[in-house]
Amino acid sequence: MIHPTIAQITKRIIERSKATRQNYLAQMDAAHLEGVHRSTLSCGNLAHGFAACNQHDKSALAADQIPNIGIITAYNDMLSAHQVYEEYPKEIKKYAHNFGAVAQVAGGVPAMCDGVTQGQPGMELSLYSRDVIALSAAVGLSHNMFDAALYLGICDKIVPGLLMSALRFGHLPAVFMPGGPMPSGISNEEKSAIRQAFAEGKIGREELLKGESDSYHSPGTCTFYGTANSNQMLMEIMGLHLPGSSFVNPHTPLRKLLDEEAVRVAIENSKNGKKACLASIFDEKTVVNGIIGLLATGGSTNHTIHLIAIARAAGIIINWDDMSELSAIVPLITRMYPNGAADVNHFHAAGGMGFVIRTLLENQLLHEDVHTIIGAGLKKYTQEPKIENGALIWVEGATQALNNTILRTANDPFTKDGGIKLLQGNLGRAVIKTAAVAPEHRIVLAPAIVFNEQADLIKAFKNGELEKDFIAVVPFQGPKFNGMPELHSLTPTLTILQKKGYKVGLVTDGRMSGASGKVPAAIHLTPEAMDGGLISKIQTGDMILLDSENGLIEVLDFYNISSRAAVEKTNVELGFGRELFRKLQSGVSQSEEGASFIV
Repeated sequence: MIHPTIAQITKRIIERSKATRQNYLAQMDAAHLEGVHRSTLSCGNLAHGFAACNQHDKSALAADQIPNIGIITAYNDMLSAHQVYEEYPKEIKKYAHNFGAVAQVAGGVPAMCDGVTQGQPGMELSLYSRDVIALSAAVGLSHNMFDAALYLGICDKIVPGLLMSALRFGHLPAVFMPGGPMPSGISNEEKSAIRQAFAEGKIGREELLKGESDSYHSPGTCTFYGTANSNQMLMEIMGLHLPGSSFVNPHTPLRKLLDEEAVRVAIENSKNGKKACLASIFDEKTVVNGIIGLLATGGSTNHTIHLIAIARAAGIIINWDDMSELSAIVPLITRMYPNGAADVNHFHAAGGMGFVIRTLLENQLLHEDVHTIIGAGLKKYTQEPKIENGALIWVEGATQALNNTILRTANDPFTKDGGIKLLQGNLGRAVIKTAAVAPEHRIVLAPAIVFNEQADLIKAFKNGELEKDFIAVVPFQGPKFNGMPELHSLTPTLTILQKKGYKVGLVTDGRMSGASGKVPAAIHLTPEAMDGGLISKIQTGDMILLDSENGLIEVLDFYNISSRAAVEKTNVELGFGRELFRKLQSGVSQSEEGASFIV
């Protein structure tokens, strides 16, 4: 049984996607071959494909009898989350040999860190990098040498980009391999207090840097529940990771055994025909489960964009109505920073993904009848991996949460809704995350103050100009104008003003990720300013209603405001590679269509 609202929304998505999904599956059927894929290559093609291999692998590949696993890696040693992948290709090749197969690195993809580029010019390439990653992975797999693929990626745009590409090669089995979070550093309360003290001028840059360094201190994924860890949750709840593998720390015995098992599963799936291919596993129910996981765990609002683009790569059409309606009946059952004090290590210890999936299934809030990389049914994902006599086994996972300040059952949640809501009105359509917004702050009626950049708001704050009720309006931050950078720098300032008793909010066509926190923020507004959206006509002093309780985003004097000429703005910023993307920007879709130039 499944909740009737979930059943209804899933049926609606299936009907909406009927033509595009059929076209996608027909394309995947045409690409699928029973047997070894490289058998279609000529001798010259094949010779080039294994020229650098050792003699054993050359002979094996030439004989067309054993699987060849393609590795797509996002390794670099600047990002803590991706540094852990440095030795993975060597290890994967060893595991593949042990299981009677061969593995080759098919290609590398870029991996940038929003944490490094926040507030910097490079941030304008962040969202675009997702599509570049998808294109790069496609180039690697285009050699048609492979019978399955392993994807090594963790962070914000990397996993969505890898999955978009994997779906376009959906005739192949695909397994995603997480690297795991770094061990916990200083507490999230301490980290938040340090950032706020710096914003208020109470401490200097040296103290701030020490606090940040104590937070992000070793190889592994950052431990707060942002987009990177939301990615890992999604891969597990959609059945593309091994059960219980998402939040196991790097370089531990259990992590190594899970990595070995992921290679074995990819090899076995390469022998199991079309039913084990990604196109057969990833369907409308899988997508709905992903949305539900995002809502139940208070995941990143970036996925209100990424999930749309991912689904479209598989011919599945979803929108913010689907997400908002699901949010109304899916309860919030976790509290992780920035929505709480705990990090993902605490979450994992309290019961983790196995418990999340268990309680959602028990309350008819997930589709159990889905296919995963380990076979049919999501019930197996309530189990967790353990080591017994040096071997990997799975045992029954937590049947109750071990800390109800971090994790709760679906029938005793933190809130009855998932905290992501569609806002709509005469300003357009936007998304708001209310998971951490107190009820008394969820409705704001106040005059607009228009800022060209987030730095302008911070400057006004330091000059004492913002000691009043207002809604910050930051236009020309959408995907077509400048790549939709995250506006994290606004959060500490607006939070300070809210704590002083002022009613404040944010309206923008840009992104905030999960960092909007306690301040109501209408983000991803569409149509964006670059397309002449009404946000481009707002002037300081215009009254705006931001009502997350009733799903409204409106200007009060609509007739006069709409009759104004739209502000026209041209992005002339150069440097940091931004000019390389100018010709692509006009083809970028709106936020609710995935903000993509390839799907």
